[in-house]
Amino acid sequence: QVQLVESGGGLVQAGGSLRLSCAASGSIFSINAMGWYRQAPGKQRELVAAITSGGSTNYADSMKGRFTISRDNAKNTVYLQMNSLKPEDTAVYYCNADILDTGWDGNDYWGQGTQVTVSS
Repeated sequence: QVQLVESGGGLVQAGGSLRLSCAASGSIFSINAMGWYRQAPGKQRELVAAITSGGSTNYADSMKGRFTISRDNAKNTVYLQMNSLKPEDTAVYYCNADILDTGWDGNDYWGQGTQVTVSS
């Protein structure tokens, strides 16, 4: 069984920073792409950023220059450094990973979500 556990959310003032972490654990053979999504109240879930196993990154336009995604393959962990936060960044942030388990079964996994609230 594979699990993704997120941490690092919280309340921050506009202009502040937060760092989210997401650790994958369980019967993992390999992890391909990892990413962060977010969902604000009344809105659809949207991509924030993604990173391949080789380190190539992709960002939503509104996050470019403010957010940085990185990963530690040895720790099966992906990070999201969020700077210059705005009230409109308030959302539940979800970790996502494309994982091949030790039974050679590939699946798309999601974390439980972590709340990020940016006050004005």
